[in-house]
Amino acid sequence: MKQNSEKTVNANPWAKNIPYNRYFDFIAQKADRYNILLDCINTHKLNSVVVSLEGNRHIFIFPPGKKLPRIAGGVFPFKNESPYLFSAHYDRVDGSPGANDNSIAVFHLLSAALYFVRQKINNWIIVFTDKEEIKAGESFEAQGSFSLGEKLKSWGLEKVKIFNFDACGSGDTFIFSTTTDHILKNNKLPNISKVRNAILDLRDHALATALNLRLEKFLLAPTPFSDDAGFLRAGIAALTVTVLPAKEALAYEALLRSRPEFTDLIISGKVKEPQEYRNLPETWRNLNNAKDTSCRLTPQFFNMVLQFVIELCK
Repeated sequence: MKQNSEKTVNANPWAKNIPYNRYFDFIAQKADRYNILLDCINTHKLNSVVVSLEGNRHIFIFPPGKKLPRIAGGVFPFKNESPYLFSAHYDRVDGSPGANDNSIAVFHLLSAALYFVRQKINNWIIVFTDKEEIKAGESFEAQGSFSLGEKLKSWGLEKVKIFNFDACGSGDTFIFSTTTDHILKNNKLPNISKVRNAILDLRDHALATALNLRLEKFLLAPTPFSDDAGFLRAGIAALTVTVLPAKEALAYEALLRSRPEFTDLIISGKVKEPQEYRNLPETWRNLNNAKDTSCRLTPQFFNMVLQFVIELCK
């Protein structure tokens, strides 16, 4: 893979920093994202293993010293424990650079992994998931996170605290997703009360972390589906974290107050209809298409997201 051009890096000085120095390779049109990500992980000697499930390749990173299984059916670290699991999907929609959805969150978590290793923090797992993006007509059971959630339970990892990071590269306002709340209202999942309580615990921890960091801009609101949907279908709690520019977040909050039914449109997928689609925040309208380029990123806020991930672990 050809390395970043000097012109691109000079225009984006943050891309000189490790591990972001591979970011522009990762979003290139014909990038082999799986192998670039693996190469980056191996270059920094992170303790990783690839788990293949139903044709999807999920990449796990564990703290140093944790013994990894050679096969998916082996014994995984943290069995029957409750470490933090930070996830970000590395796949993208065909025809989209995937700059915000979801390349930048992948590199934020790589940066967090390097920090955890340096600081000898050991209560975490990072997973880069495959096939978050599903095609029209596919159910959430087609998501890679669904079969992964099923496996987490069989590996004794159903107690992990999952924070899923998606589209975290544009804006300064954290959005803690409430989408799963609305799904659970009329759901008959086994142990639904347990899952609902676990999601509330994750949200409380996210809010407490935001307060500890003295973050002034955060919002509880429904978001477009992410890997949290697949995990939920498997009976595993997960909280999706994303960010929006403050102006968009305020407008979205006002929309939800004036039109509570807009949440139902997001859940049902009807928000994709033209007359409603324009009501979505502009950042979200620019995902999953050719407009999702690095030009829309706000690198001045990257460290804020990274610090949030780190603080969650403390």
